[in-house]
Amino acid sequence: MIKNIRLYLFLFLNIILCIIIVSIIAVYPPPQTVSSIVTIDGTRVKQADWEKQDCLGVQCELCPFRCFLPEGSRGICRVRMNVAGRLKTLVYGQPVSVHIDPIEKKPVYHMLPGSRIFSIATVGCNLRCSFCQNWEISQSYPEEAKNFGQILTPEQVVDAAIANNCNSIAYTYSEPTVFYEYVLDIARLAKQKGLRNVLVSAGYVNREPLRKLAPYFDVIKIDLKGFNEQFYRKVVGGDLKYVLDTLKELHNLGVLTEVVNLVVPSLNDDMQEITRMCKWIYDNLGPDTPLFFSRFTPQYKLGNLPATPIETLEKARKIAMDAGLRYVYIGNVPGDPGENTYCPSCGRMLIHRYGYAILENNIKKGKCIFCGKEIPGIWDN
Repeated sequence: MIKNIRLYLFLFLNIILCIIIVSIIAVYPPPQTVSSIVTIDGTRVKQADWEKQDCLGVQCELCPFRCFLPEGSRGICRVRMNVAGRLKTLVYGQPVSVHIDPIEKKPVYHMLPGSRIFSIATVGCNLRCSFCQNWEISQSYPEEAKNFGQILTPEQVVDAAIANNCNSIAYTYSEPTVFYEYVLDIARLAKQKGLRNVLVSAGYVNREPLRKLAPYFDVIKIDLKGFNEQFYRKVVGGDLKYVLDTLKELHNLGVLTEVVNLVVPSLNDDMQEITRMCKWIYDNLGPDTPLFFSRFTPQYKLGNLPATPIETLEKARKIAMDAGLRYVYIGNVPGDPGENTYCPSCGRMLIHRYGYAILENNIKKGKCIFCGKEIPGIWDN
């Protein structure tokens, strides 16, 4: 009798769950079905990497979410989809944001200061940061975005970068790991043509895809959004553990990595937490790891919060330097002394910055011109 009750209860709960899921899909459906996205020549849908096939669907193994996708459904990133039993990317060759930026805007401070970088992004992201500054593209479905459907092949991207006198290409603005196949094809070709590559990422990617991508990149900039699991789950929509794993893997691979922490008032500005983060970076990534504390300005879902006080950023920078980190910067505060690069040996100013402008550069052949100290980075093209 009890077994029958349990069976009926189990079936009842499953029916309720199915009703809830169907109701959610009915209220919040993807904007279009795959049939309205796929073009006859197939340019808009391309086979995606990192799939695991199953009789009931496909599993995407690109990022820690490992989304299981029944026919016609998309991953949390909105841009990877099960189409006829295969994992497809919906954004290959379709950037929605293409710009030429100063490299300091990324921010990247230890590669080719003052150079121009060709910057590109498609829609999509596998996180849900409440403070995202590019939410219009990162939190959109491909077919919702402006310029969607305009094709720019990897060859055209590289040719455009060279034609515009850019030394490098940045995959940025949204989350480049979700347009992985496009990034990889461009990066390979860029290397062949003598260009450098910069990945600007939240680091929410699995180990094997990262290992395949990393050899093509000169700098990878990781947004370490906080140092608290609860903050990551509630405000970012992920788990801190996986980002730390990415950072350690990049260090093991020998990739030049710069770390950015956006300091958000009342959410991740606890000084004890920042102290623990700085110690972790020192212990796991080394004292030469460039670290940025960037100023938050009201964005997206956190428009009610104030901008980060400059005093908070200065305290964080002092904590990091006291922990032994040698290259610690303050971001989004033009003219602050924390924008500059200083020699850890003689203390002299090596690179004088004002916002994105380079006013003075005292690094020659990778060394301080005053004392000869070698400075980690890529200083000559």
